[in-house]
Amino acid sequence: MNKLFFAAVLCAGAALPLAATAQEYTAPPLAAKPAGGPVKNASYVIDPTHTFVMYEMGHYGTTTNRGRFSTKDGSVQIDGTGASGKVDITMDISSINTGVDLLNRHVQSKDFFNVAEFPTGRFVAERIDFSGDKVTDVPGTLTLMGQTKPVTLKAVRFNCYLNPLINRQVCGGDFEATVQRSDWGITWGLNFGFENKVKLLVQVEAVNVQ
Repeated sequence: MNKLFFAAVLCAGAALPLAATAQEYTAPPLAAKPAGGPVKNASYVIDPTHTFVMYEMGHYGTTTNRGRFSTKDGSVQIDGTGASGKVDITMDISSINTGVDLLNRHVQSKDFFNVAEFPTGRFVAERIDFSGDKVTDVPGTLTLMGQTKPVTLKAVRFNCYLNPLINRQVCGGDFEATVQRSDWGITWGLNFGFENKVKLLVQVEAVNVQ
């Protein structure tokens, strides 16, 4: 199934309850149902309306600077055992939003992400670790600024459900990792109060398209 088409279906479906009256859509028919774990040999497409990467970086040891990236597209393939798989997600670095226009422009500049030259990032994993039917860890690589470094995403929560709007299984969760931004050559501010350590908070939902 075409990824863009499927994303459009998701967006359209998500808007239905807002436009409908209570008589047309009531809670019981729309309630999401448990759907077990990821399906063996299944292909999942990332839902960009529910998949984002947030970051947190210390500011002078006092507060925390935060920002968020959108995702462009991505896929998850579960292998035949149902106990591993592959992940490939592309992030739209130019979509970064810190909530402050001036700061948005700064982090897009050469001081930080240099989005003019590197507008996207990519996370790729050749393995997914499970405990039962729950994902626990996703060891992979993160490419930013043209440099690829190992990063392991650890699951904080994970679940699969049957989405009642599209009648398809959706799996996903919240994942975290802590990295050193200097590993990717992002060193601005290290000598005057901006921490090197960055916490990544990744929200992912992917739709079974088989």
